[in-house]
Amino acid sequence: MRMGLIRHGLTDWNVSGKIQGQSDIPLNEEGKRQAMALGERLLIESYQWDYVISSGLSRAVETANIIATKLSLPMLETDERLLERSFGQVEGFTAEQRESTWGKEWNLLELGQEKNEAIQARGLAFMEEMWERYPDKNILVISHGGFLAQLFTALYKDQYVERIGNLSLTILEKEDLKWMPLLYNCTRHLLESPK
Repeated sequence: MRMGLIRHGLTDWNVSGKIQGQSDIPLNEEGKRQAMALGERLLIESYQWDYVISSGLSRAVETANIIATKLSLPMLETDERLLERSFGQVEGFTAEQRESTWGKEWNLLELGQEKNEAIQARGLAFMEEMWERYPDKNILVISHGGFLAQLFTALYKDQYVERIGNLSLTILEKEDLKWMPLLYNCTRHLLESPK
């Protein structure tokens, strides 16, 4: 089984540096273009995919729909375990606003943020269920940067700590017990000139 883990495309809140969390912010035009670019890349690569699944937030659903349409793949029902981390009171705030409101160490305060352990647990539960239900299938998963970073921490400890880019592609493969990374946080499809 292979999983292609993808962060959704760009939104206006990404551009302005606001924390989105579980606020339902749609893709902007650049985000839609990014999703199309990844779809084009996946069309010509040797990896074959069977399904697309996403979180229920519109930026992930829109990204998933663009890619699924491009590849003529069926969409599985959205999964709430793929949602971005809830950031509680800080959602909608830029870095400057967070620091001016709560100080430089705002992230150490109890402001309603979902705990790392909770995100990791739901991420691992999702991966395990997909393995049990679709062991001979390859699935594209569209989710969120904070969620994916915590999932990679749960799977690989501190081996992968690079910031997860918009529309980045990570491919993991499982045959026995471990998920082996074949590709990590790759955005080369965004660097290539459009045809």
